[in-house]
Amino acid sequence: MLPSQRLAPGPDRRLSVAPMMDYTTRDYRYLARLISRHTLLYTEMVVAQAVIHGDRERLLGFDDAEHPVAVQLGGSDPAQLAEAARICADYGYDEINLNVGCPSDRVQQGKIGAVLMAEPDLVARCVEAMARVSPVPVTVKTRIGIDDQDDYPFLQRFVARMDAAGCRSLTIHARKAILNGLSPKENREIPPLIYERAYAIKQAFPHLEVILNGGLRDLPSVLHHLDQVDGLMVGREAYGNPWCLAGLDATVFGDPAPQPDRHQVARAFLSYLEQRYAGGCHPKHVLRHALNLFQGQPGARAYRRHLSENMHKADTTPKVFEEALALVS
Repeated sequence: MLPSQRLAPGPDRRLSVAPMMDYTTRDYRYLARLISRHTLLYTEMVVAQAVIHGDRERLLGFDDAEHPVAVQLGGSDPAQLAEAARICADYGYDEINLNVGCPSDRVQQGKIGAVLMAEPDLVARCVEAMARVSPVPVTVKTRIGIDDQDDYPFLQRFVARMDAAGCRSLTIHARKAILNGLSPKENREIPPLIYERAYAIKQAFPHLEVILNGGLRDLPSVLHHLDQVDGLMVGREAYGNPWCLAGLDATVFGDPAPQPDRHQVARAFLSYLEQRYAGGCHPKHVLRHALNLFQGQPGARAYRRHLSENMHKADTTPKVFEEALALVS
């Protein structure tokens, strides 16, 4: 089940949590790290121009405990992406990933995401520019195609150009993106999953690390894909049920260390919440990521209800989390 070796430099990518806007914030990542010591965590996508000109600490700040952690950048200007990559590397990220997979109208207008699959030479120039200034690996996350450019030769040509640009690790969302007429949510559900495309890319480019993404749920039952690719990237499953990451340090990474239970994780997250609160962060921003921590456990409904009804109040303190935890004790 375990790949025999890591083919690409940088963090171990056998299991990772996908970059998800509004979800994979620093607070979610801290919670996920308490559950899994080894799973690679990604930031939300950050636009290169915002990294250069915006509030960098707000956009890029993270806790050292989150390592291994990667940042995902959006953009299509090689010079801007190179400057943003340099800044992100200085912040201490373990990997810098370029978004060539998001299909939303908003990012298309900024020439970001899946629309770039139609311009592999431009993407290659971006990768080359980023790699020249970054001491950490530059990777690409893409789809298997866009609109009517969705056959295997199209994907193979795209990957060949990334290979020539020096990219050694590609994450492939095994659906094509439909750029007009579908919402991002529909683009995660309607185009069919074709895992065999990612398998074929791994066979055609054995020297590249290929990470499979898309529709990976019920984690123990999907680990068989590791017989065909080098790693798995999970998305909504890891957010809607963060405890699905529990136990995978042993199964995927071969780490025999004991797995903490949910209450141990919750107590550690409470300490983190108190630190964030002391720094001026309202508890709602942290606790929204812990709503599903006890999913399926006795008392989970009361726990979730207490948080949902109280964490948004102006005078809320970390005590609301202690009160909720008492309902599942």
